[in-house]
Amino acid sequence: MNAYLGKWTEWILCLAALLLVAGTVLPAIAADEMKPEAAGAAPAVAAPALAAPAPTFTSEMADSIASQKVAIDTIWVLIAAFLVFFMNLGFGLVESGFCRAKNCVNILFKNFAVFAVSSIAFLVLGFGLMFGDGNPLLGLKGLLFVTGADNSPALGAAYQGVYSALNWTGVPLWAKFFFQLVFAGTAATIVSGAVAERIKFKAFILFTLFMVGVIYPIGGHLIWGGGWLASKGFLDFAGSTVVHSIGGWAALAGIIVLGPRIGKYGKDGKVFAIPGHSMTSAAIGVFVLWFGWFGFNPGSTMAADGPSIAHVATTTNIAAAAATLSSMITAWILLGKPDLGMTLNGCLAGLVAITAPCAFVSVPSSLIIGILAGILVVAAVFFFDRIRIDDPVGATAVHLANGVFGTIALGLFADPTVCPAAAAAKKGLFLGGGMEQLGPQLIGVGVVAVAVFCLSLAFWFVTKMLCGGIRVSEEEEVEGLDYHEHGNSAYPNFQLVERR
Repeated sequence: MNAYLGKWTEWILCLAALLLVAGTVLPAIAADEMKPEAAGAAPAVAAPALAAPAPTFTSEMADSIASQKVAIDTIWVLIAAFLVFFMNLGFGLVESGFCRAKNCVNILFKNFAVFAVSSIAFLVLGFGLMFGDGNPLLGLKGLLFVTGADNSPALGAAYQGVYSALNWTGVPLWAKFFFQLVFAGTAATIVSGAVAERIKFKAFILFTLFMVGVIYPIGGHLIWGGGWLASKGFLDFAGSTVVHSIGGWAALAGIIVLGPRIGKYGKDGKVFAIPGHSMTSAAIGVFVLWFGWFGFNPGSTMAADGPSIAHVATTTNIAAAAATLSSMITAWILLGKPDLGMTLNGCLAGLVAITAPCAFVSVPSSLIIGILAGILVVAAVFFFDRIRIDDPVGATAVHLANGVFGTIALGLFADPTVCPAAAAAKKGLFLGGGMEQLGPQLIGVGVVAVAVFCLSLAFWFVTKMLCGGIRVSEEEEVEGLDYHEHGNSAYPNFQLVERR
């Protein structure tokens, strides 16, 4: 037995010795074979004992990062501007849908031509008046063809309060010009629908030149060009006043000079509805405008500021949705049935109302603003009809009434902590919420109302003199502007001449 165990012990000791040799020699051989020299590669460089120091952050690297930010900001500003440009399609569809078929070509033609006219007027004079160095009322330097220094909101302390912290200064001049141009064109388009179905085409084109070349820039300079209202702490993030109220006041003046359409009001004061020819067109148009507004409001951050863009997009959407529902319910109560036209205008009213405060209010506040805007637009439609202001598309109820309301709502609901844009503004002119901000907002509403309405009224009368009147004849109005103004028809195979 002992001999048997001794023999097994010898075998175990031999096996252990072999394992020991394999564990030490074989790994060394394998490692030697894996060396670069064995594979014919260049000798490996031994790793340093200590890690290499981190690279120095040079001024060249800082310049590169700044350059990339400017590029990203510029792309964002231009994409937003393209969305606002696309809104011209929405306005064309809404206005033509709310008007009669016999005037469809005329409405579409005006909406197509208005941006071309606006582009030239804003290039030749408008941008300089709005953003050129000058005085608290208007720009005076570099007036023609954007020939002044790059003093659009970017330059100097005059405009520093609201937007400088958002790096608007880094965006190239022509990107700024195009972004501001599409807003100017929108203000002119608002007028188109309000004076529809009875204005001479040439009169509207001429007034658009005045509107974008003079009226809009003077109003805009007061607020966005570092003018008097900006110095008083007035705020309008994306244009409830600068775009929508200015367009609304100009439209109201035009309606007063033109008078109502034939058959709209009876001698006893009764109001007769004149239905539009295509609610399909109107509904598609509002969808386009709702989509385009995500360039209108979020784009006014004027920089690729992610948190601000997200906040503004959300407040914009919530206000539009809330106004859609509140206008539907209000019309349902007053008319006995839900009315699509009122609801479509309700959506637009919510978008207009949130345009000024979108960066300065919380999301719950945007819900309240939207609800109130939807109720207000229905009430405003009835009010304007009662005082015999004939607006075929409801532009005054949407853009004027809710432009004013949205501007005031900023003062009522302002909260500088809700998004970076608001916090940045607080460092400059932002005064805070409640009565503290409400004062400047009310002053701004009053000043813009008087200035723009008076200027518009004057230019409407100038247009009337230069065009031999601004209204078509009774026969032309009854038979339709498409045929008499353009010798054309939107629906040649289906449309009957309406005589009323």
